[in-house]
Amino acid sequence: MRRRAFLKAGLRGFLQEELKSDIADSKHGYVPAFDFAQLYARLGDKDRAFENLEKTYKEAGHSIAFLKVEPELDNLRSDPRFTDLLRRVGLPQ
Repeated sequence: MRRRAFLKAGLRGFLQEELKSDIADSKHGYVPAFDFAQLYARLGDKDRAFENLEKTYKEAGHSIAFLKVEPELDNLRSDPRFTDLLRRVGLPQ
């Protein structure tokens, strides 16, 4: 399905298919909120990306340690919410 989505709609189609898959998987087991944050960030949905980063932070998910260096979150870095989250996590801004 993802290959077909990529061929039809490029990277955006692939990411949307990946998101659908993760949503379906989350109904039957645990999918880290950080995974959702990365997908939403890459799709340009900053609000949902931050919702899932907040969830990761509140759950004390280990992935939050990669907040500062994860390239998939690059489009969030200029947002004040990102700076606030870095501060709360204890990472240098």
